[in-house]
Order: sequence, then structure tokens, then C-alpha cells
Amino acid sequence: MSDTLEFNDIYQEVKGSWNDGRLRFSKQTVVYKSSKTGKVDSISVPELSQALWRRVCLGHGIKLCTTTGHVYKYDGFKDTDFEKISEYFKANYKVELTEKDMCVKGWNWGTAKFNGPLLSFEVSDSPVFEIPLASVSQCATGKNEVTLEFHQNDDTEVSLMEVRFYVPPTTGDEGADPVEAFAQNVLSKADVIQATGDAVCIFRELQCLTPRGRYDIRIYPTFLHLHGKTFDYKIPYTTVLRLFLLPHKDQRQMFFVISLDPPIKQGQTRYHFLILLFSKEEDINLTLNMSEEEVERRFEGKLNKNMSGSLYEMVSRVMKALVNRKITVPGNFQGHSGAQCITCSYKASSGLLYPLERGFIYVHKPPVHLRFEEISCVNFARGTTTTRSFDFEIETKQGNQYTFSSIEREEYGKLFDFVNAKKLSIKNRGFKEGMKASDDMYSDSDDDQHDAYLERMKQEGKIREEANDSDDSEAGSGKYDSKASASESSGDDAESEEEKKKKPPKKAKIVKEKKTRKKEKKMKDSSAPKRPMSAYMLWLNSSRERIKAENPGISVTEISKKAGEMWKQLSKDKKEEWEGKAEEAKKEYERAMKEYREGGGGTSGSSKKYYAIFVLLEYLFPHMVIGQLKTWTHV
Repeated sequence: MSDTLEFNDIYQEVKGSWNDGRLRFSKQTVVYKSSKTGKVDSISVPELSQALWRRVCLGHGIKLCTTTGHVYKYDGFKDTDFEKISEYFKANYKVELTEKDMCVKGWNWGTAKFNGPLLSFEVSDSPVFEIPLASVSQCATGKNEVTLEFHQNDDTEVSLMEVRFYVPPTTGDEGADPVEAFAQNVLSKADVIQATGDAVCIFRELQCLTPRGRYDIRIYPTFLHLHGKTFDYKIPYTTVLRLFLLPHKDQRQMFFVISLDPPIKQGQTRYHFLILLFSKEEDINLTLNMSEEEVERRFEGKLNKNMSGSLYEMVSRVMKALVNRKITVPGNFQGHSGAQCITCSYKASSGLLYPLERGFIYVHKPPVHLRFEEISCVNFARGTTTTRSFDFEIETKQGNQYTFSSIEREEYGKLFDFVNAKKLSIKNRGFKEGMKASDDMYSDSDDDQHDAYLERMKQEGKIREEANDSDDSEAGSGKYDSKASASESSGDDAESEEEKKKKPPKKAKIVKEKKTRKKEKKMKDSSAPKRPMSAYMLWLNSSRERIKAENPGISVTEISKKAGEMWKQLSKDKKEEWEGKAEEAKKEYERAMKEYREGGGGTSGSSKKYYAIFVLLEYLFPHMVIGQLKTWTHV
């Protein structure tokens, strides 16, 4: 038997929503990691007291109880997993995995039992349903009735709003009200925030970017209270996922970011992040509203009764001690300007993107946190509005895409090296060569083409120029002279110098006509010898099948890019070998072309047309002088 058991696609119920993740049983711990939030639940093996196997809506599930009173439930197992898990538990945990069936009679009359953080409704000692008391937001009492209200989850299509229990009156003489006793049992474990007692400390008038405004932050032992001029928010520490401390690009301010799940709500708006902005120069002297013995006993040296320092340091230090979570700071990344962040835009709002050791975070509107493990691939795209910037696109495994635009071109190399070092999948690796080219190459719209393509076009262009040099120069000079004289004769005698400078656009029109005439010349004779290929094209034709075999499924454009890279890396001896073959092909072409012309080939298309018209006129007008026929034909 292996040392660990791992299961994928295991679900955990969180406030009425199923979150999938991975579960691992090892000899020391049971670890569950949520795929949605990345939150990790770790259960120490010595703390396990009970393990139950039950049939649930998502196949089969395991319920684990600990000696500390916590209960963990994981669903999504197959029926065949029971034997494997049961044997592992017996061998390593000394806990027997027992089967416990749920009651499916449909009865609504039974017994309510409070078992740690769960309220279990049972019929004949078999559980009908269980309510996690942490999901209860409010508990109201009436005559012989208790109403439980629940926290709502935005990820669920249907939410359970409330459950009502009828509590019959007792005939005993204890004098205790069973309704009140029931409600107190619920409230003792429910996630109901009651601001009783004094705050540990208070921070006055802190600047908050999300939600926007200035708030007094009161730190209580179990929750955080934001008190503003318009709104108040109470945030339990159990909803805090992560803490971030991020330096601003100007090096004079600091962001302190608190990630929340579930988010705080204001109407229809959800705030998944609480973002505070501090000045580095602002200091504070802080005194905790506790005795030194209480501070030492509760925080174990993490905090002192009297502390002083920068305001952002005091806030982050207190939050770290109370929430009991590490603070994430930027890693070794440094941008072009030396800052640990990159200026960019997201959804038309400018902000800062921080590459972290295990993800990316964007602040501040709207804040975005992306972990590396949920990223499918990244893409570097050319900016849509200017060539001086580029876009950084992130695609997640769930199919969501985040585009961070208007990033300065100088940041490309640093960001590419960071992404490459973190072994993230990059869609367009060939884009890096284009970004590192000169300014003119970068601004050119054809810069997306690979060097192999440019080389081939240059070679073909040279051959065309050699073939058509003389004809182009003669035709071009004739056209320009005739048009120039026409423009001079039609122009005004009092023409200014500025108007004369505007004549070049007329020559541009003539160039277009010349291009049209070139198209007529490009009519090829099928019997004419084919132009020779360049050394690169000869090598590519011989290597194309090998490239396809080494890269299955590669596209035509990717073959060209791959071939260009391979050609650049080819040794000098190999290149000389193919250049020799290209030279031989060129000599063979010139020899064949000479024979072709000597045999009467190579007559231009226009000359053939003139000859045909001349024959037709000679047939129609037999008595006309040949010189006149030639003149008509030319016209």
C-alpha cells in the first residue's frame, strides 16, 4: 500500500455551493485544497476521532470529526473507493471507517441534536439533514418556533433563505424555555457578529480604495469593523483568505490588500477585496486595549501592548496576528524602472500589476488575483492603439480571459523572463524576437512575419529586379516626362512655390499606373524555365517533412517560424552547402533561359497583342500602306 491516497474532483459544501478540489490522505495529515480559492484545510491525524462513509447526492462522501470539535465533509467518491480508504484508515489512522445511512423516509418530525458546529436533524437515530451553524446569519425566536436565516452565496443559482423549527413546550418544572435554549445553542456556534466588549485597537480615518472612502477600523477579537460616514461593514476573520502588502510604484505609498470570501456586500455590489492605501511617512503609536498578560497569552509574542512605527506596518502586523495568515509581498521581480510592479490598464482603468511568487495581483479597479495553478496559458499581444505598448493576456483553466493592456514596451523582456521562469505556458514564443527589434522594425505592421518569410521575399525580389530592370527604367522615364510636361502646361503661370511642392502626389499616381503595367508583364509562359529557389527555400523543401514528424499537429505558419529558427541555428558549413546548391540552380536557370530565348521564347504579352491587331488591319484594309497600318496599330 502506498504512503498516500489522492483523489481529484472531490467537493466541499461552502454556504450552499459545491467547490471542487483535491483531497490527499497521508500518514501525518489529511489535506484538502480548493480549486476555486486555493484555500487549504489540514487535519492532523492524531486529532481524528471518527470517520463516517455515507451515500450523498454526489455519489459517496466522508465525514471526519476531530477531538477539537471540528467537522469536515467531503463528497464525490465512488462506491469502489470504500475498501481502499477503509484499509488505509485501519493501517495508518487507527480509526475505522464506518458506514452510516441517511434517513430518506421524508418525515419532518424528529430530534434536533447539536454536535459541535453542526445541527443534525434525526429520525430514528438516522440523520435526515445537517446544518453547518457557521452558515447561519441570524436566529429569531417566536412562540414555540425558531427561525434560522442563512448567509447567501452569489455562486449558487438557488439559495436556501431560512429554516423554521417548531419546538413543543415542555411540561417539566425546570423553568427553562426550550425555544430560548434552542436559540442559544444555535447562536453559540453561528456566524453572527455581535459587537460585545471593547475593541482591541482602533485605527482612525484610514484611506480605503475599495470600498472607496475613509473609514475608522475597529479591531475586535473575532471580526473587523469598518465604520464610515455612510456605510458600516463587519468582516469576520474566518472570511479572510489572504493578506497582501504591496509597494506603490512611486515608492512613497503602500497598498494593504485583504482578500475576502465570501465578499462584503453593499446593495448589488460585491467587494472581494478590501484595499487600504498608506503613506510610508505616516507613523503611529499604538496601545492595545488589553493587559500585558493577556497580550502575551493570546498573541504569543506576535504583538506587544505598546508598539510604534509606520502606520501600514502596525495595521499589517495586527491583522496578521489576529487572522493568523501570512502576508504575501512581491518576490524578486523588478520591472524596467526598478519597481516591483508594472503599470497597465484593465477594463479601461489604469492600475498596477504585481507579479508574485505564486500568482499575479492587479490593483485596484477592479482588483484581480490570479494564482499560477489556475492559469492555463498567457499571451503577449501587440497593442491595438499604439506600437509603443503591448497587451498581456491571461487565460484561466475555467475559460476566463484577463487582458492587461497599454504596458510599456520596455517591460516586455522582464515580464517574459518572469513568466518563462515560472514555467507558464506561453502561446506565442516567437513574439519575443519581434519585441526586441529596433524601433523601426517594431513599428512596422509586417513585423509579425518571421525572418524566414522576409528572406524568401527578398530573394524573389532580387530576381525580379534583375529580369525587369531595363524595361522598368525606360517605361518609367517616358511616363514621368510626358506627365510632367502636361502638368506644367496646364498649371497657372502665377503658381506659388508651395503649390509646386504639392506636385509629387501626381507622380505617386503614375507609380500606380506603372504597377498596373507590371501586372501585364507578369503573364508567364508555361514553357519558360522556372526561376531558381534560394538556399533557404531549397533547405526548407528538404526539411519540411522532418519538421512535421518532429512536431505533430503543427500548422503551416508555425512550420515557417520553426524553420526560420532552425535555419538561424544551422552551422556555417551546412549553409554554404545549400548556398552552393542554390548557385548551381541559378546557373542552370540562366543556361535554360538563354536557350529558351534563342528558340523564340520570351515574347512579351503586349507585342503579341500588337501583332494580332496588325494582321487584322491588314486583312480588313489590303490597299493601305504598311507604314499606315503600323501607325494605326501603335495608336
